[in-house]
Formats: sequence, structure tokens, C-alpha cells
Amino acid sequence: MSDMDAATMNTHNATTLAAAETLVAGGGLIAGLLPEVQTLELLVAVSIFVAIHSLRQRQSQGLPSWPVVGMLPSLLLGLRGDMYEWITGVLKARGGTFTFRGPWFTALQCVVTADPRNLEHLLKTRFGSFPKGPYFRDTVRDLLGDGIFGADDEVWRRQRKAASLEFHSAEFRALTATSLVELVHRRLLPVLADAEDAGAAVDLQDVLLRLTFDNVCMIAFGVDPGCLSPGLPDIPFARAFEDATEATLLRFVTPTTVWRAMRALGVGHERVLSRSLAGVDAFAYDVIRKRKEEVAAAEEDQAAAGRGSSRSDLLTVFTKMRDDQGRPAHSDKFLRDICVNFILAGRDTSSVALAWFFWLLAKNPAVEARILEEIDGIVASRRAPANAGEVEEELVFHPEEVKRMEYLHAALSEALRLYPSVPVDHKEVVEDEVFPDGTVLKKGTKVIYAMYAMGRMESIWGEDCQEYKPERWLKDGRFISESAYKFTAFNGGPRLCLGKDFAYYQMKFAAASILHRYRVHVVEGHPVAPKMALTMYMKYGLKVRLTKRDKSKL
Repeated sequence: MSDMDAATMNTHNATTLAAAETLVAGGGLIAGLLPEVQTLELLVAVSIFVAIHSLRQRQSQGLPSWPVVGMLPSLLLGLRGDMYEWITGVLKARGGTFTFRGPWFTALQCVVTADPRNLEHLLKTRFGSFPKGPYFRDTVRDLLGDGIFGADDEVWRRQRKAASLEFHSAEFRALTATSLVELVHRRLLPVLADAEDAGAAVDLQDVLLRLTFDNVCMIAFGVDPGCLSPGLPDIPFARAFEDATEATLLRFVTPTTVWRAMRALGVGHERVLSRSLAGVDAFAYDVIRKRKEEVAAAEEDQAAAGRGSSRSDLLTVFTKMRDDQGRPAHSDKFLRDICVNFILAGRDTSSVALAWFFWLLAKNPAVEARILEEIDGIVASRRAPANAGEVEEELVFHPEEVKRMEYLHAALSEALRLYPSVPVDHKEVVEDEVFPDGTVLKKGTKVIYAMYAMGRMESIWGEDCQEYKPERWLKDGRFISESAYKFTAFNGGPRLCLGKDFAYYQMKFAAASILHRYRVHVVEGHPVAPKMALTMYMKYGLKVRLTKRDKSKL
């Protein structure tokens, strides 16, 4: 073999060897990638399986339930829109009750219900097994402290007893009537008259909030903050209280560990809450300080001349209480909690209900016409024939006349059915229970009952449940109340609202006084939506314009 042939053969062998090495290397690379490809395919397959399984749980549980995060993604989507409508939709799909499963290792696990049978069970039949519970108290304690709304057991019973005695006293009833006349005729109507004269739009929700805030302060605390003064001055406490209630509600949809960390760091809605509570406390403690000074001075007068304090407000009642040793029974902190709790009850609930009522009237003129017919009949019956043509510029409705306003009572109840001032409430079961609908409740389970959803359940109110129909509350022209477990705007059982009668009187007196004098027109294009808070504020207020009715009827 020549040298050239040998060289050619060596080159060929080297090429073949290199090709073989490349093939082996390539095969090794592919073999090395196979486990990664298989792992990726497995992950994709598992993800698809988990997604399908979670989405299928919508049919059995009402919402998709994902590993680790549970139903939280659905809740966050609900918060972006109308939270109360979202809850209503889920409850309708689940027959009135469903279990919400939050992220693992969080307190966002609860049963949500809108079934009247379940409400009677927890509010009345097994009342002792369903306290507010530690979760609710811990969540609202910064705002409400140990006040009546978050209290349980002896603390709650003591406050309830004292408040109940005061609410049913003749002095208290007289105070509520006289203070309301003063506020409506010396403040509310002049403010509305100024707006009508100027042809300006006014936020009726804001005006009503000012009315009820002044009213509750006068009858519960004996002070007049002057919110409904000419010019509608800015009241820092009112703004602070509203911001504090909204920030407190956000805790219920935030994992406990998260909002506690936010509170420690002073960030997000916890920062807003901290700042707002400073304003709330400044107002409350100022009222308490002045009242204690007045009570002490009154006791000195009583000792010297036998004259005692003539005040009949709730704060004075609690301030005067003494323990067995004759010392004040309650600390300033406890009195502050009483103040804040009754402000929540008296300031927000009636005014918010009235705002939704006037909005519904604007959409239902036939209902407004029926109310006016009733009011005009009552006014006509008080006039003597000789004075039939007299113009009554200062017509003031008497308590017995307000009581006779049956259709107005029904119209307000219908507004509360559709837009309850407190849209949801909370309990916690202290021992294993079973609801009448078969839902099993383990000890420690949190229960949320949704009053807003109840007003929209066909199973409770019939196929026309979405319609505003005051007639559903009337029989032969007389108002007929519903079960407190079907219509739960004022709670039920031992916790039935103490101020229910006063709230109706306040709403009827204010509404009749306005409607008798003015037509209320909602500003065209004004957006109306509920705001997520402890009470159902209108998110953007209620902008209205007023026009005077026929003067000959005044």
C-alpha cells in the first residue's frame, strides 16, 4: 500500500470515528433531555388535572377550590365588583347555604347562609351556641372594643339590660320625639330649602347622615355636634368613623396573619384604620370627659340642694353606675366603647336606609304617589273646616299621626328588605351543631348570615323578590310584620335591635316631612352602588335636586 493510500484510509477512519462520537454524544444529549421532558409533561398534566378538579368543585361546593389558596381567587374577583351580588349569586346556586374554604392555615373558613330556618336556629333556638365569638371580637376590637355589638355573655347582658331600661323609659321616648322635631324643622328642612332655592344638587345621603348623627348624639350622649348646621361643616369625627368602619371590614377578607402584620408595620388599610381611630377616640373621650364633669357637678348639687341631673341619655346612665364600693363601675375605655357602638347603630343604619328609600322612590313614582296620598289624608283630617284654606308653613307631624302612616312603614320596610343597612353579620359556633338544612358545623366554625342575599331569594320572597313592592307588607291596608328570621334587618332573638321602634319613627318622621314639601329627583347619570363597609353606604352618595310641591298643601 502506497503512502497516499494509507493517508486516505487514516483520514476516512478518523472521519468515521468522529461521526460515531457525534452520534453517541447526540444520543446522550437526547437521553439526558428525556427526563426533563417527561417531568414537564407530568407537571402540565398534574396542573390540568388540578384545574379541572378545582373547577368541577364549583358544582359541588359553589366555588372552585384550589390547592393552598382555596377559594380565595374567587373572593378576590368578587371584591372587584359588587361583593353582595356576588355572594347572592353563589347562595342562590347552592340553595341558600355554602361553605367558603380560604387559604390553608388562615381563619378564612366559614359557612355562609341565607336560609331562614338556619337563622332562627342560630339567633333564637340555639342562641347560646352561636356567640359573636373570639374571631369577630379580635377583628373589630380596635374599633368597637368591648361594646355591645361585639360583646358576649355577661358583658353583653349587662350593657343590654341597662340600654333596654333606658330605651323603654318615658323620659327617653320624650327626648327622642322632641330632639327629632328640633333637628328636622330647624336644620334639615332649612338646609333642603337653601339647596332648592339655589337650584343646586345636594348629596342626600350626606345630609341624612348628618341628621342621624346629630340625633343619636343628642339622645344617647346629650351633646349636639352640629353636623347639620348651615353650610354643612366638615366634621372630622364623621369622616374618621366612616374610614374606620371600612378599614375594619377589610380585615374580614384579609388573612388574620396578614392584617396583623400590616398593623404592626403601619401599612395599607391598617394605616388608614390607625389614623381614623385616633380621630374617633379624640371625639369619644372628649364627650366622656365633659359628661363625667357634669355628673360630678350634678351629684354635688343633689347632695347640697336635693336636686339631681335631669339628663336621660345613655352615656349619663352608664357614667352614673357604681360598683359595690361606690366607685364608678366603668372605665373611660368602656364608656368610649359604648359611645362608638351606639354611634354605629344610630348614625349609619337609619340614614343609609333612608338614602336607599329615596332612590327607590325615584324609580317607582307610583309608590311615591301612594305615600303622598296617605300623608295628605292625615294632614286633611287634622284641619277644621273653617281653616281648610289655611296654609300651614310649619306643619309638624304628631307621634300618633306618624304611627298611622301604614303605607310609608311598608315602603321603608321594603327598602330595608332589598337594601338592609347591615348587609351581613357574623357568629361563631362554640360546639358541634347541625343546621336545619343539614349543614354540619364543627366547633369553632364561623357563620355569616347574608341579609342582603335573603331579600333576593325567590324561595323566601317569591318570584317578584327583585321588585320594590310595599304592598307585600300590607293586609287590608294595615302593615303586617314578617318573621325576624325572614326579614332580619333588625336582627332577631335575644339580640333583636333595641332601637327598632325609634328607627322606624325617625325614618317615617323625616321621610314624611321631606316628601310632603319636596319632590326628590336623583341627578341624571348619577352612579348608585353599594360601598363595602359595615353598613351599606351608597358608594358615591345620592346626588339629588329638589322642587317644591304645591304650597296650598303645606
